[in-house]
Amino acid sequence: MTRAPDSTFFAGRRRWLALGTSSLMLAVLAACGGDDGVYLDPNRKPFPLVETTVAQFHEAMSKGQVSCRDIVQGYLNRISAYDKDPSTAFPSSPALKSVILANPKALAEADALDQRYFGSGRLAGPLHCVPVIVKDNVDTGDMPTTAGSLALAANQPPDDAFIVKNMKAKGAIVLGKANLDEFAFGFGGASALGGRVANAYIPANSPGGSSSGTGTAVAASLAMIGIGTDTGGSVRVPSAVEGLFGIRPTLRLVSQDGIVPLAHSQDTAGPLCRAVADCALLLDAMVGYDASAFSGQRSAKAYDAPLVADAAAYATMTQVPKSYTAELKADGLKGARIGVVRAMFPTATAANQAFLDTLEAALTRMREAGAIVEDVVITDNRIVIGAASAPIEGNPGSFASLSAYEFSADLTAYLSSWPSTTDQHLRSTQEVATALAAFPSEATVLRSFNGYLANGAALSDTTSAAYLTWQRNLKPRDAYVIPRVLAALDNKDFATGTAKGPAYDVLVYPVLQGFNGASVNSGSNNRLSPFSGFPAMAFPAGFAKATASATVAEPVAFEMLGREFAEGTLIRLGYAWEMLAKPRVAPPTTPEL
Repeated sequence: MTRAPDSTFFAGRRRWLALGTSSLMLAVLAACGGDDGVYLDPNRKPFPLVETTVAQFHEAMSKGQVSCRDIVQGYLNRISAYDKDPSTAFPSSPALKSVILANPKALAEADALDQRYFGSGRLAGPLHCVPVIVKDNVDTGDMPTTAGSLALAANQPPDDAFIVKNMKAKGAIVLGKANLDEFAFGFGGASALGGRVANAYIPANSPGGSSSGTGTAVAASLAMIGIGTDTGGSVRVPSAVEGLFGIRPTLRLVSQDGIVPLAHSQDTAGPLCRAVADCALLLDAMVGYDASAFSGQRSAKAYDAPLVADAAAYATMTQVPKSYTAELKADGLKGARIGVVRAMFPTATAANQAFLDTLEAALTRMREAGAIVEDVVITDNRIVIGAASAPIEGNPGSFASLSAYEFSADLTAYLSSWPSTTDQHLRSTQEVATALAAFPSEATVLRSFNGYLANGAALSDTTSAAYLTWQRNLKPRDAYVIPRVLAALDNKDFATGTAKGPAYDVLVYPVLQGFNGASVNSGSNNRLSPFSGFPAMAFPAGFAKATASATVAEPVAFEMLGREFAEGTLIRLGYAWEMLAKPRVAPPTTPEL
């Protein structure tokens, strides 16, 4: 039955909630009910967290089968059990080391959301009480943002990153900060502050990078969904090796404000999820116009283009839908046109045959679901993905990532964006490099810092090799890469512009160049999205054993690339594939507690 609001009842309930959501208090809530008839069953069973989705959680909450505190405590218990070194309590822990810091306020935030929900029957938003693991290079105003470095261990931003603020406004809870490749350098998945992240399927294997902690935590169901960042593959590679769906959005779609930068011309944040529907919900919360000078939401894909003027200009440029969830269509593959870039597949060998067979089987199933799947060629493809040398604007050499050139100035700008009076954080890249020299464990990162500092200083000399390389990879790179990728998507001859057939919705190619191992081999495929600025989604094609004697099957992943601001297309095709193939397999290392 429904209950009319009663001020005495709600005042009493607030007093209970202030003490925490104990089992006794929850029983009281169950007996009283909310004004919309929401009850919490005092005899409810523990809610299963392995592979659960936002929709499943919210449905169970609506039936009184789980509270916000239940689910947050459940994930914190899983972090204690599986993320730390083995202990007397958890002797079989795989020691994933995916979480640098659990949010000490998470349970209090859960109690506040319970008070709201069981008092009114209304969700705080589409991400109500969804525990999100956030890569520790994304600012949180109530937790440090360390980038995994001892030099930034006390780095406390004054507020949340734009995307975190938006996510919280839709009801989400930041469960904790995820480990990462330190300062987002590389694909090894280790930091001085957090240690080496283990792969959730085979702990000795690479977790990918740099969003390694996010990928492992989400794959192991230590959080419901996660946020990573991607400069040259750092969302898509962890997603590939952890069997996840990971989206690198179009450059300029998602604000970069409050994110420790690597290269502003390529950086973006993106969601990592076990289910496409969850990625759609999280992307809904991440997009939006940001007036900050650090948003990176430029009016054109050019490093010197002005920022978009206002929310109306952003809306016109991006055409963001009311919700990406409108694209969740089970028959989305029917009639879809998919161009397969064969030049980006590895050469067949005995060691990777099962890997290639899994990819081919997935393409066959897409055809059977009604998709038109055809091979496509990107003109000068080796140059586009940076795998060969060629004369570009009179300068020899392939295109490269901009992080080596932009990082030094970008990090200083980030660290200088708030006073250090309260947290005494370092204020420049040079100060960080000086601090790193005091920590022997930071030697590898310090070498990168020193190289990037040298490149940054060299940019003031227009005759230096660093300056010429940086210039070659700005506007000339865009002018070279983007038309060739568009010609492939449009199914046109690049030289003549003549149509060869109907246009493709997406291009598809492997994320990796074979099975994962102690180190990950992503080749240069990961460069196509950041070099073009177009969105891409990593998605599991299936699972296969790397050898006949292997005991665990490993994820095998595709990446699909769409046109600018075509995230909805990626979500539609990814969701249809998920519904068709059910490609997720839970890791064997982290079962239900």
